Amino acid sequence: MPKNKKLKGDLVYSTNPDFMLRLSQEKPIITPPPHQQDLKVWIDRKQRKGKVATLITGFVGSDDNLTALARLLKTKCGVGGSAKDGEILIQGDIREKVMEILTQEGYKVKKAGG
Repeated sequence: MPKNKKLKGDLVYSTNPDFMLRLSQEKPIITPPPHQQDLKVWIDRKQRKGKVATLITGFVGSDDNLTALARLLKTKCGVGGSAKDGEILIQGDIREKVMEILTQEGYKVKKAGG
């Protein structure tokens, strides 16, 4: 095994024939319903070479649900974007359209930033 690979846990070897390795089970992230989420919609130019992007922050839930919401927004707006680290990035200055779509989906939405 290469030196840079990390083992899960401290166990390297066991002589017990009935031994079962139990890895810690992470609790699944439960996504609250849309009416319980407070999203903020920003216009962002930082680290984008002067290009404008719409940033949606404040989403609580699993990465799958975040990706699904990003896909919905990108499809309805007809633009590109990405979803990672609890944020959705949509290309272009389309804050009003994004806020309208999120409101129709039942989310609580606020304008933030400039």
